[in-house]
Amino acid sequence: MVNAVDFNGRPFHFIGVGGIGMSALAYILAQKGFCVSGSDVRPNHITHKLESIGVNFFGKQEPSNLEFFNEKLSAELTSGGTDAIPQVVCSTAINANNSEYKAALEKGCPIFHRSDILAALISQYRSIAVAGTHGKTTTSSMIGYMLLQAGVDPTIIVGGEVKAWSGNARLGQSPYLVAEADESDGSLVKHSPEIGIITNIELDHPDHYDTLDQVVDIFKTFTSQCKILVACIDCETVRDRFEPDISYSLTPDSSADYYATNIDYRADGTTALVWEKGIALGVLNLAVLGHHNLSNALAAVAIGRKLGLEFGEIARGLATFEGARRRFEFRGEVDGITFIDDYAHHPSELSATLAAARLQARPGQRVVAIFQPHRYSRTHTFLAEFAASFSHADLVVLTDIYSAGEPDTGLINGEKLTAEVAKNHSNVEYQPTLAGVREYLEKNLRPGDLALFLGAGNLNQTIPLIIDFLRQPAQATS
Repeated sequence: MVNAVDFNGRPFHFIGVGGIGMSALAYILAQKGFCVSGSDVRPNHITHKLESIGVNFFGKQEPSNLEFFNEKLSAELTSGGTDAIPQVVCSTAINANNSEYKAALEKGCPIFHRSDILAALISQYRSIAVAGTHGKTTTSSMIGYMLLQAGVDPTIIVGGEVKAWSGNARLGQSPYLVAEADESDGSLVKHSPEIGIITNIELDHPDHYDTLDQVVDIFKTFTSQCKILVACIDCETVRDRFEPDISYSLTPDSSADYYATNIDYRADGTTALVWEKGIALGVLNLAVLGHHNLSNALAAVAIGRKLGLEFGEIARGLATFEGARRRFEFRGEVDGITFIDDYAHHPSELSATLAAARLQARPGQRVVAIFQPHRYSRTHTFLAEFAASFSHADLVVLTDIYSAGEPDTGLINGEKLTAEVAKNHSNVEYQPTLAGVREYLEKNLRPGDLALFLGAGNLNQTIPLIIDFLRQPAQATS
């Protein structure tokens, strides 16, 4: 980073402010009293919220947005000795051909990646940064929620929306910050938190990494910059290649510092006896489902204990944690059909989410997995793993690949993925378009089905349309 982030009053402008990661940072900076503006290609509920706290939003990404500071704020800012030229913040999604980005370069604006802003904030707090291939959002949200319930009043920056703080960020008054730290583009190496957490490590972003070793190297750099490392040693890569200061595991004989026994996975949640270095702390009751969420909760227990919380405080907080938006999120029920929205987009995530769904399903209830593959590179690299990920589903409905901006290489598409899944599953349907998915489900979902919409793209936009369609006959006869 050529320039240092200026927290002395200079304004910030976010190109692509409607994204989940960008908007969280914009929210925190605005709540801290900075002048913040941002642009995106269209407004959404996140940009509306930002506007409600004073962020100036532009519904187009164009060079003229940068004149806002000169035209509206120049006299006010420069009278206080502050430069009206904004600090411009971008994510990896903004490329060099973006006209607003090019105008910022020409204008001489300091330009930062969003990870630079997060790194600067992390350095100002007693920070807890949650990293890992899977579970980052849920684990960081759990920790933030637990600390909030315990009266610690943390600042929180996560990659999902949580009902408890009505969004993806909150500004607290304590010295603690809980943040989700992303490895997808290599920017994880910028962060130097007091406590770092690794939930697991897999190759998940073949658009950026060629091998698992490259991913491990990024995490190695990150861990070298953490004062304390907390990690899950159920992950073979973590167990073999890292030496955490504090470890956790779902396996009692793993020699982990924190582990669980007497585990009961149920349709309405999970119960387990939690141990700390061979001493029973007490029973943990979770409303969130599955072994992956119990593992995430053990990370939260480890953090809570490290910060001096009694286990009773920890358990009371985690007992009422409902999860983040798009993490097994209940979206509605009509005609006895339950609609669930989940962000799972890697084979490991699909398997874990569908296993949790199978736990929740009643006898005779179908688990219907509706999956939109995310990125050509990921789908092609993990084709065999995706093909084996749907064993807990009774019906699999696949659509075409959400590119996320990647060019179509011609090597893979939704139809080829469907053929591979069909080698392992007897009931697979391919609908190339979202309109086709919607029409198929409107005709083929049955009362009692548990329908899971899976993926990191825009598949979930079909959920309210299907629900509205299925409600129409009931409305017509009422």
